[in-house]
Amino acid sequence: MSTLRHGLYLPPFGPFGDPAVLVELAVRAEAAGWDGVFLWDHVVPGAPPIADPWTTLGAIAQATSTILLGPMVTPPARRRPWVLARQASTVSRLSRGRLILGTGLGSDETGDFSRFGEPLGPRSAKFDEALAVARAIWSGAEVHHRGEHFHVDLDAGAPEPHPIPVWTAMSTDHPRVLTRATTGDGIFPLAGPHPPPPEELARLVTAVRPAGRPFDVAVAGNASPAWDQPPTVDLVALTEAGMTWWLESLIHFDPLDLSLAVVDAGPPRR
Repeated sequence: MSTLRHGLYLPPFGPFGDPAVLVELAVRAEAAGWDGVFLWDHVVPGAPPIADPWTTLGAIAQATSTILLGPMVTPPARRRPWVLARQASTVSRLSRGRLILGTGLGSDETGDFSRFGEPLGPRSAKFDEALAVARAIWSGAEVHHRGEHFHVDLDAGAPEPHPIPVWTAMSTDHPRVLTRATTGDGIFPLAGPHPPPPEELARLVTAVRPAGRPFDVAVAGNASPAWDQPPTVDLVALTEAGMTWWLESLIHFDPLDLSLAVVDAGPPRR
């Protein structure tokens, strides 16, 4: 069984909307023994102000040396895949291979699509096509793509010097989602309660984990004893069910001082 790793999962808005705060938080997280820092990707804040996740991740990459980092999650259907490919490439190289690209269909809860006239309908097909384009660009091969949503013509270039792992957020067990998850490097279950019951997580892991290669399972929730009311999450049971990453969730409506106390307390060990 792989060793459980611990990350922080937080929105870049509200008390975290100042990118300097996020960089300081990441530096403190590295010093406290966390393994990763992951930012939500939104363009409309749940609470102002809001920081751009990719610009902030570049700054975090320069200010740290060991923690893994990435968007959790970015919706390829809302981004130009060639821009996403270059952003991911840049942060990967700045961090010397510490980027994990969390991906998902994206939510319109605050209007990330509808406020800008972005269609909600074809997100699943656009997701798959956009990710295929990004992976082709990372390969360094010549790209001539004519798809339903994107057209790309690029000469051959240098392949990425570091692998870029792709995690897939899952809010349903639809067969297409399960199939998509098996082609990536990890999953981030978002359906139902956070965290999911261990028995439900075990069933999902059995359905999607490919044989013969590394595959991460990230679960979000609250387990730190530094919270005002310490949670009672069973990390041992979740790890036995297949979890490889615990993501401690910091939320924008919590006081910043409390969130930083959780960071400074280090990963929950049970």
